[in-house]
Amino acid sequence: MIRLHHCPQTRSMRSLWLLHELGVPFDVVTYPFDKTLREEPYRSLNPTGRVPTLEIDDVVLTESGAIAEYLCECFPQAGLGRDPSHDERPFWLNWIHFAETISQHTAALTQQHIALYDDSMRSPIIMQLEAKRLAKTLATVESRLEGEYLLSGFSAADIGVGQAVYMARHFVTLDRFPKLTAWFARLEARPAYQRALPDEAGLYARDFYPPWESTP
Repeated sequence: MIRLHHCPQTRSMRSLWLLHELGVPFDVVTYPFDKTLREEPYRSLNPTGRVPTLEIDDVVLTESGAIAEYLCECFPQAGLGRDPSHDERPFWLNWIHFAETISQHTAALTQQHIALYDDSMRSPIIMQLEAKRLAKTLATVESRLEGEYLLSGFSAADIGVGQAVYMARHFVTLDRFPKLTAWFARLEARPAYQRALPDEAGLYARDFYPPWESTP
């Protein structure tokens, strides 16, 4: 039994996309982005009140990087992981976890632009700094891209970093990153990516949020 606890336009999209790519049977429990995640029965599964949470048989995992590693080990035939004997294993692991480096800045900007409800609560300095830091992480991806994918072929590394870029685009445009733009377009064309997208507008009401502007 595989069950993913998911909230659209959050890190759990990584796990949802990966499950679709693996082509294995699974259930999804979808939550709104509100206090429901901090209430029972979900709180017993994940006391931090965050997503994703993955139930797989008797195992419960709550970190998207760990979920990616574990699922790829459980279903090696899909070829989305890199086993310990593979030359690309260290780089695969690094990309899996670099996704979180990108996402920490996106999360800070999401809080500033969306979670805080009044301009007086927002910090223009933090918003500008985090946007610059986020752009630096995207520049890192740009500088390391040498082929169609992050490694020699498509893998869970592309899923993790791709989902992080999907979120980052709300705060940093990709105009300065031609290789990243072309790579991300390849990811967007994948049926599993499209199946992982939200059915309707979710957390982000706008496609792009400038580093600072007061609300109307």
